[in-house]
Amino acid sequence: MKTLKELIDKDAPGIDLILEWTRSATNYFEILPPSSQCDEVLVETQVTTRSPLGAVAHETGGILIDHGWLRFLGSGHPRLSRTLSGWNQGKSNGLHLIADDAAGGFFALNGGAFDEEVGAVYFWSPDDLEWEPMEFGYSDFLYWALTGDLSEFYVGMRWETWKSDVLELSGDRCFTFYPFLWTTEGSAESSHRGDVPVAEAFSLKCDIVRQLRRS
Repeated sequence: MKTLKELIDKDAPGIDLILEWTRSATNYFEILPPSSQCDEVLVETQVTTRSPLGAVAHETGGILIDHGWLRFLGSGHPRLSRTLSGWNQGKSNGLHLIADDAAGGFFALNGGAFDEEVGAVYFWSPDDLEWEPMEFGYSDFLYWALTGDLSEFYVGMRWETWKSDVLELSGDRCFTFYPFLWTTEGSAESSHRGDVPVAEAFSLKCDIVRQLRRS
């Protein structure tokens, strides 16, 4: 494993690039300050701060985008206590979780779970049981999240009052829908909506997929 000193890049810090991207941002964002765990998180993540992934892990407590709808994991913060390294502990399935959304969608880097596009971002949409490739890596994903059309991307997964509802939601919780959005009957507008810890939503979806594959 690389040491903290080896992982911190003072010559070309990735946080400078991220701050440059934010000047072009068209979506509301908040960069949360890093926590006291930032050194530990970086060492556990084993990514240099020259990269945007390492910079987010060490220089931020996480990044909230679109009023908190989309959450990029960092070193933890009271509003987003899950850390990038801690959130991935015990999830050795060839994916490295990096972000999630308020509707129960998850984003991960392919670490071997899929044969193609290792290192690319995959999305586990709230309305799908299969992971789908985003066709770009972490850096492009973060830039897209800051500048892209999230309303178009999330068509069918938002409801009329989503913005005010998300503002009241912790970054460690997400909304749940019943019927589920991935069913024919599911609808972001008409399904019963509640909220649960993100960890619970992730575990439930994993369990459902396992049960369906056995049947």
